[in-house]
Amino acid sequence: MKRREFLALVGGAAGLPAASRLAFGQAVYPARPVRIIAGFAAGGGVDITARLMGQWLSERLGQPFVTENRPGADGNIATEAVVNAPADGYTLLLATVPNAVNATLYPKLNFVFIRDVAPVAGVIRVPLVVLIHPSVPAATIPELIAYAKDNPGKINMASAGTGSAPHMAGELFNAMAGINMLHVPYRGQSQALSDLLGDQVQILFAAAPGTADYIKSGKLRALAVTASSGAEVLKDLPTVGSSLPGYEASQWYGIAAPAKTPAEIVERLNREINLAFTDATMTARFAAISGEPIAGSPSEFGRLISDETEKWSKVVKFAGIKVE
Repeated sequence: MKRREFLALVGGAAGLPAASRLAFGQAVYPARPVRIIAGFAAGGGVDITARLMGQWLSERLGQPFVTENRPGADGNIATEAVVNAPADGYTLLLATVPNAVNATLYPKLNFVFIRDVAPVAGVIRVPLVVLIHPSVPAATIPELIAYAKDNPGKINMASAGTGSAPHMAGELFNAMAGINMLHVPYRGQSQALSDLLGDQVQILFAAAPGTADYIKSGKLRALAVTASSGAEVLKDLPTVGSSLPGYEASQWYGIAAPAKTPAEIVERLNREINLAFTDATMTARFAAISGEPIAGSPSEFGRLISDETEKWSKVVKFAGIKVE
């Protein structure tokens, strides 16, 4: 190609309308593999959600979206890795409840979650179910509250760890019901369930997946679900809010990117994530883990993060929760 022709082509490209150049930029993203960093170990809800969404995005966008597990410090290690990554769309975070809780629970973080991430899209909510050991003489939420008030400090409340969604759901229940159940943290829900079955602890606000068999067999008693709208997977149970007005808690998952990630990349990822909930196979996969779609715009997911951060800040302060 002659130099004159080359310069003419370059000049022509530079003169394209901004919208055309933007469309070209969108067409080449992603040009290489993308990481979705999960702040918790493989096999849990964060990991499973990241892998399901990664598989969908890989199929839609033609590049691998690879889940990378970086557990530790209640998700803070993974979050710090993402906020310090280049804002180019190639490093994403599977955001979840502890990200909102940690803003208050950890007084000296090297980042401010709301400031340092760009919300991309909410993915799913997973309802929590109030499970008690059959030794607790309660069949309803009002009966549980009455029993707890008559036996202050005698109910041990298990959780999947300090600052986890089950822990915060329980502390919110304590605060709103005016009771004092003693928190016993575990390293994940499976250990907490094991001790609940053995009556070492008496109550667990559990993520719904993996609990149905215990409920059906009578080994554990389910009183209510924590989500304000109930839960399709546990549709026969009342909500906690029906007995304790204003109560709502759930586990949620979404995708976030480093702050200042280009808007066109955020918008493209948001569009593809939302399309997952129009696909029967994907909705069935999420339903298998009791996931109910959040979807929505980046700004809507940002409002969810902001609202949850404010809400759990109040609970952390009221309950005097400290990291161990």
